Amino acid sequence: MSLSTTLSLPVEAAALPRPFRILSLKKRPAGAAPALPVQRLSSRSLLGDARELVIEHQGSEYHLRLTRNDKLILTK
Repeated sequence: MSLSTTLSLPVEAAALPRPFRILSLKKRPAGAAPALPVQRLSSRSLLGDARELVIEHQGSEYHLRLTRNDKLILTK
């Protein structure tokens, strides 16, 4: 028998001022190391005065671009 849980977000969630994370309901195995904190970098420290940055990852190039509206776009 399979147990499943369905969660729905309130309509107001679309108007949240910042993104939210979906949390897993799975339990961490006993003795597992706690999750490390996520490293934070400012976009300014990555881009400097440039509007585009190329990131190499596993043999592919990804382009991080700063738009006219000060949004970031990552494309392959």
